[in-house]
Amino acid sequence: MDLLARATAAIGGAMVRMRRMGAPRSQAVGPDPAIPEARKQGIMTLKMPVARGWAPDQRPETGPGLRVDAFARELHHPRWIEVLPNGDVLVAEARQEPSPPRSLLDRAAQATMRRARALGSSANRITLLRDGDGDGVPELREIFLDCQRQPFGMALVGDTFHVGNTDGIVAFPYETGATRLRGPGRRLVEFKPGGHWTRSLIASPDGKRLYCGVGSLTNIADEGMEAEEGRAAIWELDLESGRARIFASGLRNPVGLAWEPVTGALWTVVNERDGLGDETPPDYLTSVQEGGFYGWPWCYWGRIVDDRVPQDPAEVARAITPDYALGGHTASLGLCWMPEGTLPGFPDGMAIGQHGSWNRSTLSGYRLIFVPFRDGRPAGPPRDILWGFLSEDERYAYGRPVGVAVGPDGRSLLLADDVGDVIWRVSAA
Repeated sequence: MDLLARATAAIGGAMVRMRRMGAPRSQAVGPDPAIPEARKQGIMTLKMPVARGWAPDQRPETGPGLRVDAFARELHHPRWIEVLPNGDVLVAEARQEPSPPRSLLDRAAQATMRRARALGSSANRITLLRDGDGDGVPELREIFLDCQRQPFGMALVGDTFHVGNTDGIVAFPYETGATRLRGPGRRLVEFKPGGHWTRSLIASPDGKRLYCGVGSLTNIADEGMEAEEGRAAIWELDLESGRARIFASGLRNPVGLAWEPVTGALWTVVNERDGLGDETPPDYLTSVQEGGFYGWPWCYWGRIVDDRVPQDPAEVARAITPDYALGGHTASLGLCWMPEGTLPGFPDGMAIGQHGSWNRSTLSGYRLIFVPFRDGRPAGPPRDILWGFLSEDERYAYGRPVGVAVGPDGRSLLLADDVGDVIWRVSAA
C-alpha cells in the first residue's frame, strides 16, 4: 500500500507542478474576497504532506509577546477540546476510519491519507486532563469515556454530558468533578455516519437547545441528493421535547461552532468543495441564520454556480453569501470566541484552527489564526497566532491544528494537534 501511495505522490507531484504555474498568488480572504474563476480538475490535485510529528525540542512558532508549551502529549489523534466549568479539560481522540475502497483511485487516496495519519484506527475515547494548581501542566489524566463511535463534539448542560458521535448525539449523567462516565448513554438523535464524519456540538446560552454540525457525504453530492439527506447542515435539538430539526443547510462541512456575544448569533467555519482550483472556492467563517441556505452543492459564495452539479435555479436564488472568506482549502475546523484579554494584544474575535489543505498546488492553512471582531462583525484581516506546522518544502507535517478552546484560566488558548498527538497551550510570554 505504501508503494501505491508513493506512485500516487509521483503522479500527483507532476500535476501539482503543472497547476502551480497558473495558481493565484494571493488568498481569497475577508468579507469581499477575489475568487478566481473555477478551473475544473479532471483528476483532483492531491498534495498531502507526510506526517512526521514533533522532535522533543521542537514546537510551533508564535508571535511577539506569546509563548507556546505542550499541555499534554502522547495522545491518540486528539481532535476536539471542551473545558468544563470546574476547569477540567476534555479531549476527544478519534480518527477517520477506512471504508472499503471502490476503485484504484480510492486505494491510492487511502494510502496517501495513512501516510498523513489522517486515516486509520480510532481511539474512540475522551480523555480528561486536570490542572489543579493552574501551572499549565495537568497532574491528573484519566479516560473519561470510551467505546464511542468517533466522538468529536462535547457539551455539558446542567448535569448531563452530551457527546457528538458520528452516528448521533448521546447523553450521559454527570456529577461535578467526575473523572469517568459509565454506562451506554442515552441516544438523543441519530445521524448517518461516514463522509465528513465530525459532529461538533454547542449548547444555546440558556441551555435549552443543542446545535450540531453534520457534514456532507461527498464533495458535490456525487451520489445524488438522496444520499445527502439530513447532511451538509447544522441541526438543532430541543432538549426538553427531544425534537430535532435542520436549523440551517447548504453548508458542505460545518465544523466549529461559536456564539458571538454582542449579537447573540451562532457562527461556524465551513470547508468548501474541492476540484475547482487553489483558491476556488474559499472556506469561510459565517453567522448562521435560522432557516438559512448557503448554496451547497449547487453554488458557492452566494450564487456562483458550480456547473458540475445538475442545477436547481430556485435553490441558487435563495443562497446566502457567507460573511468572511478564509482562503481556499485551509480546512478551517476549530472555532472559539476569544474575548479581549485572553492573549496580550488581541481584541475580541474568533480563534480558528486550520487543519491544512490537500487539494492545492501550494499548501494553505496549517496554522492557528485570529479574526478580530467589532460590533458583532469581523473587523480586519486575520492574524497568525501559531504557525510552523509544515516543513519549509511542504513535504512534512509536524502537526495539524484542529479544535481550539479558551483555557480554564481565561488567559490562554488550548489547541488540539492531531498529527503531533499533543495539546498546545498558548499564553503570555
